[in-house]
Amino acid sequence: MSIKLLMSLMLVIALLSACSEMNPQSMNMDLAAQNAVSNADHQLLAKHYDDAARDIQTKADAYKKLLAQYESKSYLYGRQAEDLKAHSQKLIDAYEKAAEANLKMAEMHRRQM
Repeated sequence: MSIKLLMSLMLVIALLSACSEMNPQSMNMDLAAQNAVSNADHQLLAKHYDDAARDIQTKADAYKKLLAQYESKSYLYGRQAEDLKAHSQKLIDAYEKAAEANLKMAEMHRRQM
């Protein structure tokens, strides 16, 4: 098996596993937000959003490391290097935007306590 094929397979496996949802949302957030009446309810929702933001930021950090790898050693990836860089940057932006939205939701629930 050639080194290029092995590297390609490892990269595909890494990207697929990073994109998979490991922690599916176990509760309907819209319904939970509508039914939140007590401080404990809002505190629980704020904690949920904080945890989600932390998980999402972890994913963004992983893609930042990949992006740094692609930038520093683009010669290893050949023609695909630019595509990989662009894809990683878009994922980083999307994850950071989602993390920011979750943090805003957490702050909103803290203010309602």
